[in-house]
Amino acid sequence: GHIVRNWKVRWFVLLQDKLLYYKIEGGKKEPSPKGRILLDGCTITCPCLEYENRPLLIKLKTKTNTDYFLECCSREERDSWALDITGAIHAGHPVQVQELHRKKNSFKLLENISLHHIVARMCDSSTGIKLTRNLEQGNRYKETFTGSALVDWLISSSFAVSRFEAVTLASMLMEENFIKPVGARSTEAMRYSDLSEQFLDDSTALYMFAETSKKNTSAKEELQFNISELSGTIVKQGFLVKQGHKRKNWKVRRFVLRADPAFLHYYDPTKEENRPVGGFSLRGCLVSALEDNGVPAGVKGNVQGNLFKIITKNDIHYYIQASSKAERAQWIEAIKPLT
Repeated sequence: GHIVRNWKVRWFVLLQDKLLYYKIEGGKKEPSPKGRILLDGCTITCPCLEYENRPLLIKLKTKTNTDYFLECCSREERDSWALDITGAIHAGHPVQVQELHRKKNSFKLLENISLHHIVARMCDSSTGIKLTRNLEQGNRYKETFTGSALVDWLISSSFAVSRFEAVTLASMLMEENFIKPVGARSTEAMRYSDLSEQFLDDSTALYMFAETSKKNTSAKEELQFNISELSGTIVKQGFLVKQGHKRKNWKVRRFVLRADPAFLHYYDPTKEENRPVGGFSLRGCLVSALEDNGVPAGVKGNVQGNLFKIITKNDIHYYIQASSKAERAQWIEAIKPLT
């Protein structure tokens, strides 16, 4: 409310240029609207984290600087309303609407990701993620946050533009030992290599900051690469999501395609050193697109589509996701002549 700052149930109707809201009396909405929000010149914030105990908010600021806080019943409903309202705000700009829907289920993480910077922002006392005490199955955990709260925070802090992208980034924070799961639900999720289940994106999976901020890499055997295979001419490079061979989870990697000799290497974008974490010769490889109307055998986890597969001459299968069908086609066209 604008006068009395209490929260009231309202029935909302979204039109092309305005958002109407009605009072509910006797389980039915009144015939005339209680008020309206003109969408021309509006800005929308979702998720809005201004109210710590209300994580399901959308904030609308009109061009006259009036703030409206709207609370939804679930994250799915909140994100759906936010998408539709944003589409109405940009209704006169069809290109922006098309881009908005493309971003909903796509990923395009920042090229120079610094997980240290993200964690530093998370720990900030004023703008960081809110730490709370949580009780699960009789155990009390201090200074924890939920998976859904982290996803919301990553989006609101402009580190990600979609929930899929935020979950991917959250998984990277866990892989690099910046955060860890606590409680039965989160720990159970870690036993599966499904990216969507790993963070669960709900309010029942608990996480906390890991005790160490740097991952111990001494236990990992460093991969050795021949200098000659890294000396080829770069044909194409960009970010793709690759399925791991052991845990079968999905990670964002920067791929570099080289010719003479023909190799495809992939790099961890969170590492400062310009050193591949994997790669293979393309000679004798087979590359093909995978259909989007089902999950093929060998693929696990949250698959958003736009998959393609590379089979090496040693019969090693690589499953890779592009952010669009056009990008997938470009990579396949660039790889095929080098096989």
